[in-house]
Amino acid sequence: MDDLRRTPLHDLHASLGAKMVPFAGWDMPVQYPMGVLNEHLHARAAAGLFDVSHMGQVILRGEGAAKALETLVPADIEGLARGRQRYGLFTNEQGGILDDLMIANKGDHLFLVVNAACAAQDIAHLDAAGLAPEVVTDRALLALQGPAAEAALARLVPGVAGMRFMDVAEFEWTAPDGGSATLWVSRSGYTGEDGFEISLPADHAEAFARALLDQPEVAPIGLGARDSLRLEAGLPLYGHDMDQGVSPAAAGLGWSIPKVRRAGGERAGGFPGAERILPELGKSARARRGLIPEGRAPIREGVELYKTPESAQPIGRVTSGGFGPSVGGPVAMASLPADLPEGETVFAELRGKRIPARIAPMPFVTRTYKR
Repeated sequence: MDDLRRTPLHDLHASLGAKMVPFAGWDMPVQYPMGVLNEHLHARAAAGLFDVSHMGQVILRGEGAAKALETLVPADIEGLARGRQRYGLFTNEQGGILDDLMIANKGDHLFLVVNAACAAQDIAHLDAAGLAPEVVTDRALLALQGPAAEAALARLVPGVAGMRFMDVAEFEWTAPDGGSATLWVSRSGYTGEDGFEISLPADHAEAFARALLDQPEVAPIGLGARDSLRLEAGLPLYGHDMDQGVSPAAAGLGWSIPKVRRAGGERAGGFPGAERILPELGKSARARRGLIPEGRAPIREGVELYKTPESAQPIGRVTSGGFGPSVGGPVAMASLPADLPEGETVFAELRGKRIPARIAPMPFVTRTYKR
């Protein structure tokens, strides 16, 4: 535990009674006294504040940064408008996924947010490609998520109310002690709810977090509810629903590769694994599918799935699974044959029994992004 890194909000978590756990090399709050289920429901009903400072924050500068990044990521980055952000994937030569990331165009530079567990690998990957990544080490990252997120944040930063989903902007916040901090704000998140991610100087992070928590709608939320929220929203998690052996199509992320980067597009290919990835779009033999198990017992990652109760060979496995508090029952995502129709039943091997699970559309809850 002594080797774990701490975010700028570590003391705040302790003061709020958080249960801390190791996560991707960091000491992180998994839950607060409210408990995972109530934290989840609070984020769906009001607003939840998450510490995501463990994520990697990276700046790419230079006139050719967008074009250069397209050699690593099959997204339209050259066409990304100033003040906008989009989702992308680092791919490998075998057509698998190295990581997923957010890419923002801030005018004179690109701002990337990458997964904590992959940050060192991603930075080395960018450096090896000659993109000269600048690693941001002096800023915290917060996520404020839920239907009341706009109202709560707008009391501190009025300009955010005019932002729409995937907008990015900078705002000045005046702290109670009279100091000021520049906030890098995106209207985004990974819960399926409307909300914001806010990068700000580490030395202002606790004061800003406390100011948000002083709002009546806002409660602190830990990693446990963060996972159940993204699962209900049908959002994949790197290292679980996708990894270096899973292609974008099989991960259900073909939508992140736009027409301009596909076969026949003006900037088609040119990224690692394109020879496998592009022909597979829309034709993958496997896909990430939603499952609703019968009964109340969750089926979790690694559980094998079978065509019938008597089948000897599995046809897939669960990649993410748990209880969905908003759904009121268990939900899961799984790697399964792409041609299985929605509504068909497969069977999960659970404690020596075969439990029926229905293939269901995702997301399991309606996403409420502000379009």
